[in-house]
Amino acid sequence: MARISVPAVLGFYDDAHDLLDVTERARVDEKFANLDAYTPYPVHGLEDALGLKRSWVSTAARFALLGGWFLGFLFQSWTSAIDWPVNIGGKPFIAWPAWIPVTFEFGVLMASFTNLLCMFYACGLYPRPKTVVLSKRITNDRMVLVIPVKGDEEERRAVEFLGANHALKIKIIDGFDAQRQRLIFRATPMTGEVTR
Repeated sequence: MARISVPAVLGFYDDAHDLLDVTERARVDEKFANLDAYTPYPVHGLEDALGLKRSWVSTAARFALLGGWFLGFLFQSWTSAIDWPVNIGGKPFIAWPAWIPVTFEFGVLMASFTNLLCMFYACGLYPRPKTVVLSKRITNDRMVLVIPVKGDEEERRAVEFLGANHALKIKIIDGFDAQRQRLIFRATPMTGEVTR
């Protein structure tokens, strides 16, 4: 799971529409910054509700595609016209129409590898000894809105906001136990808290 800034307030929901509405209101109306959300399945529109910008990974893949086209064409030109020029049937040494498939495929190969490596880098995906899990139900039927907070006043405001917006459960992350590789949670008492 991704790294979470501590302390943070977690609001649990079981409906994607509720999560979208609350996330939009938390970012726009309440002015909470650096929001994050975890869901068991993709929720359409969540990236807009979180205010995420377009990723730089696609731009890197486009540049790799263009570079791959250039390198593929350059390699074929060098081998056919400079390194080992052979006149076959009177064709020119740089017979570019015959090289289009290889040039295209080399560009696609470079773009796909660049895309893969950039995704690993951008998402912070690397082997870890133990994964920190917020809740086991996130992979099943629960969705979590994470609101990073600074100070007790912002924490209180986040808890009140989530409680007023019908969160099923609210938890506060106080810290991280590096020795046990666990997050330290603190439950918050809620009026009419629903536990399922």
